[in-house]
Amino acid sequence: MDLLRSLPLGLYLEQPITWLHRLDPRVKLAWLMTFLLAPILADVPWRLGLVVSLILLTLLGGIPARVWRRQLLWLLLLGSLILVITALMPDGMAVTYQPRRPLAATVPPTSYRYILWQFHTQVGQFPIQLQVSQRSLDLGIRLSTLLFTLLYSTHLFLLTTAPEEVTAGLENLMQPLKRFKLPVAEIALTLTLSLRFIPLVLEEVQNLSRSVRTRAINWRLVGIKGSIQLWLTLAVRLLENLLLRAEQVACAMQVRGFQEPGTYDNPWHHLRLQRRDWLALGGMGLFWLIRLGWLGVEHS
Repeated sequence: MDLLRSLPLGLYLEQPITWLHRLDPRVKLAWLMTFLLAPILADVPWRLGLVVSLILLTLLGGIPARVWRRQLLWLLLLGSLILVITALMPDGMAVTYQPRRPLAATVPPTSYRYILWQFHTQVGQFPIQLQVSQRSLDLGIRLSTLLFTLLYSTHLFLLTTAPEEVTAGLENLMQPLKRFKLPVAEIALTLTLSLRFIPLVLEEVQNLSRSVRTRAINWRLVGIKGSIQLWLTLAVRLLENLLLRAEQVACAMQVRGFQEPGTYDNPWHHLRLQRRDWLALGGMGLFWLIRLGWLGVEHS
């Protein structure tokens, strides 16, 4: 399995260039934070609307299906699995509490539990009871949609934004922090190197997995102890290769003049808002107006 194709985490799609690529990175950062903050205090319909919005944004963005199809399917499968497991788990509403004082009439716990589905069966001598209540179903939808929104919005952002653009946007937004003598440029450079290092890690893992697969190791003959020793050897080799790559990157930076802190500047991108960026910002403002209005309706 090619990890760089099956799990393109943190990888940038260079071709084709879509309208999402052409947006200013600061605008895309603002939209990313919007998707990360919008699920807070949101009800189920709003969370489902965020999931549908991300899927529609992917379809309308012009991104090839070969890039996002597998990741979208895996996230939908993971979200569905979390939904099913959480919905079948006890919701905690059936716990019986002993009152400290005797009451004339106590409300039974099942009176405020709206059971949507029940299933009773028996496997051997052990009876099994599965039930889905309104509370557990609501909790499952909240968890699954939250996980999908957090992971897929970040993946879509990194897919359409080059690492240099990400750091340039963050560096521009963090300019006021220079008044507090924070090394903004060095922080941006560190983030650039970390984003560029993710594909190197995947490449090293892929090379080691190919080397193990090429040797056709019979794991049954190796045994548990031999398997543990082999995996420890592979982990040490992976660490050595990553440290070697890091040393090569450090040497390349020193050759290019990165010697002392405070002397680095990001010369790659000159950020400038275009008409499409202002339209995206206007859409974000309209999004938050709808969100605040929806929040007011929820609490009214």
